[in-house]
Amino acid sequence: MMVTATSEQAALVTELLNKINTAPTSNEVDQAAQELAKAVQSKGMIMLKQYKILDQLLASTKNKKSGLEREGGLIGFNAMEEVLGHEVEPLLVQHLATFLDLYADKGTVVQEAAQVASRTLVDLMPPEATKVLVPILLDGMGFNSSKKWQTKIGALKLLERFTEKAPEQIGECLPEIIPAVSDCLSDTKKEVAVAAEKAMTKVCAVGGNPDIHKHLKDLVLCMGNPTRVPETIEKLAQTTFVAEVNGPTLAIMVPLLTRALNERSTTIMRQTVVITDNLCKLVRDPRTAAQFLPQLYPGIERQAESAAFPEIRVLANRAKDTLIAAGGHSEKTDAVSAFVTVEEGTAAVKSAATKAQGFLDSFFSPYLSYLGTIVADFARQEMFTKEKWVKVLTPYLKAFLMKSDIPAVIDNVFDQVHKLFKERNKDNDDSAIDEQEGEEICHVEDFSLAYGTRLLLSHTRLKLHRGQRYGLCGENGAGKSTLLNAIHNGKVEGFPPKDQVRTALVDYNSQAADTSLKVVDYVSADTTLQHISREDIEKSLREVGFDDARLDVPVSGLSGGWKMKLELARAMLSKADILLLDEPTNHLDVTNIKWLEDYLNAQSQVTCLIVSHDSGFLDNVCTKILHYHNKKLRLYHGNLSAFVEVYPPARTYYTLDASTIEFTFPKPSVLQGVRSNTKAILKMTDCTYTYPGNKQPSLYNASASLSLSSRVAVIGPNGAGKSTMIKLLTGEMIPQTGTVWRHPALRIGYVAQHAFHHLNQHLEKTPTDYLQWRYSTGEDKEVAEKETRAWSEEEKEQMQKFIKVDGEDRQIEVLLGRTKLKKTFQYEIKWKNKLPKFNSWFSREQLLELGFNKLVQQFDDKEASREGLLYRELTMPTIRQHFADIGLDPDIAQYTKMSALSGGQKVKVVIAAAMWNNCHMLVLDEPTNFLDREALGGLATAIKKWEGAVVMISHSNEFVSALCPETWRIEGGRLQREGQFAVDDETKIDEEKVKAKISKKKKKTRNEIKAQEERRRARHLKWIIEGGEKEPDTESD
Repeated sequence: MMVTATSEQAALVTELLNKINTAPTSNEVDQAAQELAKAVQSKGMIMLKQYKILDQLLASTKNKKSGLEREGGLIGFNAMEEVLGHEVEPLLVQHLATFLDLYADKGTVVQEAAQVASRTLVDLMPPEATKVLVPILLDGMGFNSSKKWQTKIGALKLLERFTEKAPEQIGECLPEIIPAVSDCLSDTKKEVAVAAEKAMTKVCAVGGNPDIHKHLKDLVLCMGNPTRVPETIEKLAQTTFVAEVNGPTLAIMVPLLTRALNERSTTIMRQTVVITDNLCKLVRDPRTAAQFLPQLYPGIERQAESAAFPEIRVLANRAKDTLIAAGGHSEKTDAVSAFVTVEEGTAAVKSAATKAQGFLDSFFSPYLSYLGTIVADFARQEMFTKEKWVKVLTPYLKAFLMKSDIPAVIDNVFDQVHKLFKERNKDNDDSAIDEQEGEEICHVEDFSLAYGTRLLLSHTRLKLHRGQRYGLCGENGAGKSTLLNAIHNGKVEGFPPKDQVRTALVDYNSQAADTSLKVVDYVSADTTLQHISREDIEKSLREVGFDDARLDVPVSGLSGGWKMKLELARAMLSKADILLLDEPTNHLDVTNIKWLEDYLNAQSQVTCLIVSHDSGFLDNVCTKILHYHNKKLRLYHGNLSAFVEVYPPARTYYTLDASTIEFTFPKPSVLQGVRSNTKAILKMTDCTYTYPGNKQPSLYNASASLSLSSRVAVIGPNGAGKSTMIKLLTGEMIPQTGTVWRHPALRIGYVAQHAFHHLNQHLEKTPTDYLQWRYSTGEDKEVAEKETRAWSEEEKEQMQKFIKVDGEDRQIEVLLGRTKLKKTFQYEIKWKNKLPKFNSWFSREQLLELGFNKLVQQFDDKEASREGLLYRELTMPTIRQHFADIGLDPDIAQYTKMSALSGGQKVKVVIAAAMWNNCHMLVLDEPTNFLDREALGGLATAIKKWEGAVVMISHSNEFVSALCPETWRIEGGRLQREGQFAVDDETKIDEEKVKAKISKKKKKTRNEIKAQEERRRARHLKWIIEGGEKEPDTESD
């Protein structure tokens, strides 16, 4: 890199510099400057030092006597930037302040030259050098020293220009930028204020928060005019905050809220406290919270302790708790120390460069600090992709290192900085991802993942190796299923295309094809499997257990377990390199789960990415765990047990008792006539049901009964008839033979196996909107859609029949009311074409005997729902609390559309909606599907404490054995009851009543009472005379 000075070179440099200063036209100056820059490019950067080229150009720009020289110096700098690019950038950045000062030069041509040189230089700078640029621009705005108005405008425009290139880094610097730009907003020079408003709007938009985006103009105006604080707070108070709150958003909002907390208006104070509470709930990153939120704590604490109005004190205490929970109350924080500093980055570059070259000229010192800033920002981003480092650092290192030394220097710097980062961020160490065995089939060095407004993964890595089975672990809503879908749909940036790596998603809930087709036809209709013959499809289906009978069944007639096996067969036929399994054990019985484990463990050439809440399955299958942690994917070697040893908080994946979540179910209301928790409230007797198109009954001659104390587990293999029996119990279907009796006022909360079918028609609604819609008419609209509520032709004909009453024929128009009548109910009938005074009362038995079963059942359902809703107010505070009791965040319930919820969150919505009307019985078909271990623990706690009946189908032996003393085993459509029954035998009850009648005390006659009194008097006199122990009086003496 060293060049020897010669007289020819010296003469050439002197001549070109002279031309730059004296040439009569700008074009001639530019030609000389370009020639000088090319000479430096060919001979090496040290030539700049040997001939003091930059010093002479700088001197020209500062020549107050000659505008020609000032313009020439600026054109010379611009030529260096254009020709030498990044190689000269660190040396020229230190002269940017001079360029900005020349924006205010008296000569127009000088001003234009200064603008061109400044823009060219700023355009060269990478986003990672933001921390170098921002202080220069802030100084140009007059924040630290007095500047002319043209310079201020120039700095503001450059800031606006650079923000487009580096929004993330500008967002990090907003705490320093906002005060400086705010000063310019209130500048007396109108042009400065206008430029400041544009720049402020641009920089404030980098946060990307849609909730405050519509208020950006008001926020910007408020920064320049503090008197607008109350007006702005009032507008923000009308905003619903739902998007994740990041650092840039807090940088904008915190100064405003801090100022608003000092306002005297109680209305503004109340609104400010509520806004603070809502914002803090949406801060996900503890480091962000620690950086900004402590500024709000003193004001919130002051209002919590000394606000004049009790309501404000209550709200402030709530906001204070939220603030502390978010991490916004700490005297000192380690958040900043977790980063690699610029000084440490500079030291790493210096040591690596010195080691490679032995000696570094002091002329190149600016390069070291500049590169130190860049690598420190790489560490802040957690950007440890070697290719990125090579691409960015190489052009700068070329200026002072031999080309052959550059790779070793970059490796050395990378290792030093990465080591520092890992020491300070042990939880974020991702080195394990590089220590995997087998062929690498996927290597994504840097990608992010978002769903709607929520960032799920940020600048994380993903490496998958052939034959490995990765378990994806994280809380509900972390984005596990979203990642699988993004990979399958090619939405992950950097993931290999489908012609290189084939993926297959196994998730039967995503079945969108025509499910009325028979199994083989359904698979054949898959566009990705058109090249496979029907014989091969049938062979593959038989391999996973389909026999002739099931091959002949439409897909819609399959149970959940067989639908899952159907999707597995489709995935096997696609010959995928990566199997993406989303809750594959859902609906599978123990036998089929074991079959799936054996199948996956045998696939040495197929990589699996698995999302499951079945801890035993993950233990038996997984070779690696990918854990969601602080928006990163962290890889751990071994199965789930090994992961828990290294990361103890994951223990909730194993034990229900370790859950910190507790659900609370509403207490069931009283059932008329049911004074004992063991009295039967629902019975099914000799029920048989066969699905249309099937030859064999799914349920045969089944009988069972339930009481309020019942805790029943329904178990059996896939397709045995479990869900069929539940649907008969709840009234979803009608048995073809046999009867189902339910207490007329019984309310049943039903969470179906395919729970989301309740929600699929309402994906555009929020959970609170859905609940309000479902119960808005005073009854449960989902109940109204049951098959049992539909009128058949026979039932319609029945309603047209006449009944003989008081000697005349009458037709029933409607049932109006119901009252208790001894051990049954009687119903008020409104007759067609008759005034209300002619209404009649018929007992339940009479109406059923006359054939009006559907009319009575419909009225009973409506009355039951109405009675349940008497205990509920369909208001937002009550609904929010109800969702909170079921484990769903109230803000998510109120503001997040159902289409954006995770599977676990949707299940909570379904449970909450089913329990809203204070039901007496809860039916859960596969409740463990989609819920994580924390939520399962909360559900188990709620079931134990609840006073109603619970029936559940589940293949999770751990879950049902902990809760259910009674078991209904169904195999081949036949029901067998086992365990402790919670329904008293009615014959036994009758015998006790008889005994009670026999032992009932008989009233004594007058003579018997007189004789009894004489005997007692005689005993008393005897005791007075003889003394001793007195014989007590008894009823039988």
